Amino acid sequence: MHIQSTPSFSPLYQQIKALILQSLQAGEWKPAEAIPSEMELAVRYNVSQGTVRKAIDELAGENLLVRRQGKGTFVATHSARHVQTRFLRLVLDSPQGGAIADSDTYSANGKNILVDRTIVAFSHERATKDIASALKLKKGDAVVYIQRVLAYKDGKGASVPTILEDIWLVGAPFKGLTLDRLAQSKAPMYAMFESEFGVNMIRATEKIRAVNPSPSESHLLQVSTQDPLLKVERIAYTYSDTPMEIRTGLYRTDSRHYWNELQ
Repeated sequence: MHIQSTPSFSPLYQQIKALILQSLQAGEWKPAEAIPSEMELAVRYNVSQGTVRKAIDELAGENLLVRRQGKGTFVATHSARHVQTRFLRLVLDSPQGGAIADSDTYSANGKNILVDRTIVAFSHERATKDIASALKLKKGDAVVYIQRVLAYKDGKGASVPTILEDIWLVGAPFKGLTLDRLAQSKAPMYAMFESEFGVNMIRATEKIRAVNPSPSESHLLQVSTQDPLLKVERIAYTYSDTPMEIRTGLYRTDSRHYWNELQ
């Protein structure tokens, strides 16, 4: 074990947490795979089982690991419903409504059902100054641009264009992403990034504000330019706080609202 590479003032469990993160980043344990037991990790790092447990508790609290009683601890995956919902959630105004999970799947109770994903634009481009700055790239570096509309069933079962997204991805990890590959995937987008490109989005920052749509945006979402929309600007990060995606979403809120639980 090379704890000495971690600042000496860090609590021991934080040093163990950093070492586990290094293994996750290196792909030693894949998403949905079990990591070694607390006892095995304690032996590996030459620390107490309690120290390992505290490190794992923090990683589980950050949705990077998932504890399953009687089965062990597993690497979190975006194919799991409870992980899909850790980012933005829209909830139907009806009491039976459920959260839209990570924008492109459906809630556990089946009320927010995705019925269509329409890719409006797809291209490999060069990063503008602003995009490069947000993604910690150089101006002109390769990026992938995606624009899509997601339609969900409303309370009466009709298909309604609900979300318009503009997405910019760091180009190098997604060099092999094509329009056909994206269109044919049935998985939530982050689950696809994880399984096909080895990119695990582990956290995100968001800015939320109310806006009116432009004429082209109102056309795609089938609303008026005077209708209020929820604009969410997200930067998603993988391990080592490396930004991988900028996602700007416009959300219809005529039958839904943003819901979050704070603790």
